[in-house]
Amino acid sequence: MIKWAGWLITLFGAAHTVGALTVEKAASHAGTWFSGGLWGDDLAAMSPANSAYWLSVASFGVPLVVVGLIVLWLDRRRITPPPFVAWTLGVWTVVGAVVLVATPWPILLLANILLLVGARRTARHGNPAPHARTTRTPQETAL
Repeated sequence: MIKWAGWLITLFGAAHTVGALTVEKAASHAGTWFSGGLWGDDLAAMSPANSAYWLSVASFGVPLVVVGLIVLWLDRRRITPPPFVAWTLGVWTVVGAVVLVATPWPILLLANILLLVGARRTARHGNPAPHARTTRTPQETAL
């Protein structure tokens, strides 16, 4: 379940970013982004280039890819991700769903549920990090 959650989070973030850059044509504003054209832009009255930037590169897509990859990395090492990851993403997902109903938020909600259920099952069946050392070596104790 945790692996599925990690993949869903990663794919959601990647799809959002790539979709914004290609389908929404945000990448067509890259010249403005990299020439300093956004430096004096007013966030309250966003230009099309600034709006495209916040929809794509500066959006939640890239951090979601990182969170998803961290979940997968932890799962490969048989370390259960902390529940606050799922709870935080879950609250954020629900807020996003209330603000913009017509988005693919159910995918992230499913990932959060899988992450919580997977973490709970792992915790119930023993040590969530079976390879973690619980004792110190004499050399570590001397430090």
